Amino acid sequence: MNMWITAAFILGLLWMGLWIFWAVRYRKRTADQMELLLNRLDEVLSGKEQQVSWDESMDSAIGERLNRLLWAFQADNARARQEKEGVKSLLSDISHQVRTPLSNILLYAGLLREREGTEEEKKMAEKIQSQAEKLDFFMKELIRSSYLETDMIAVKPEPASVEKLIDRVCQGAEVLAMEKSIAFDINVSQGQAVFDMKWTQEALGNILDNAIKYSPSGSTVSLSSREFDSFVAVEIRDQGMGIPEKELGMIFTRFYRSPRVAQTKGLGIGLYLAREILQKQGGYIKVDSVPGQGSGFSVFLPKRGFGR
Repeated sequence: MNMWITAAFILGLLWMGLWIFWAVRYRKRTADQMELLLNRLDEVLSGKEQQVSWDESMDSAIGERLNRLLWAFQADNARARQEKEGVKSLLSDISHQVRTPLSNILLYAGLLREREGTEEEKKMAEKIQSQAEKLDFFMKELIRSSYLETDMIAVKPEPASVEKLIDRVCQGAEVLAMEKSIAFDINVSQGQAVFDMKWTQEALGNILDNAIKYSPSGSTVSLSSREFDSFVAVEIRDQGMGIPEKELGMIFTRFYRSPRVAQTKGLGIGLYLAREILQKQGGYIKVDSVPGQGSGFSVFLPKRGFGR
């Protein structure tokens, strides 16, 4: 009797051991299959186009449906990329085709205002120029918005002259400064940093435009640079209205505009765009301000390539 009990006990242990072995093996196989599935899904989501091949133990119906899902996702992804490229090309064409005749309209309106003529003719020329300036402003804001919506900010940083950058930025804001009789006080070193010239010019141009826009007529905007171990800092300082401390953390928010400047043209895109451009190439912005005395924006450009 004891022999049968012992045999039954041993058989029970063997059966339990086999059950545990197969359960662990099945669980490991399932975990491996799930890990394979997750890895392949991660690869597809990251943009790597491929066909997923499944282990024979994977249920064929699940594998087939997941493959169809991945194919559909890849097709939608490719179509979205093509549409984005099309939008980029269209925006570039619109910018080029519209800005040139608009610049000519502004030029000719200015010439008409300077010519001798009747008061009525001068008023008409002023109206043409005023409306053209509004159109020019909204075109610039539309293009800035499109940079963000279509992910057009593709920076290519390379060693370049900070002095040349500041010179180009000042040239771009020269007309706006002349309209308000604002002078530039420039004290820039001949150092180099690593940045994308075109996009960094856009970023600094946005900051300088704001400095001019929110400064009183006849004031001065200073531009200077300082070199540190890893960065070159470009500072743009104005004598404008300043920014309250509670708003300093909000001015880089997309579409944020202070209630104090509601009557001034703007959409609240410039500083947000400037920060995005600088972050993409390893730079950053710091700001200090005293209400009623002015603001200083320091743009830090890396001396070495981002990520190196």
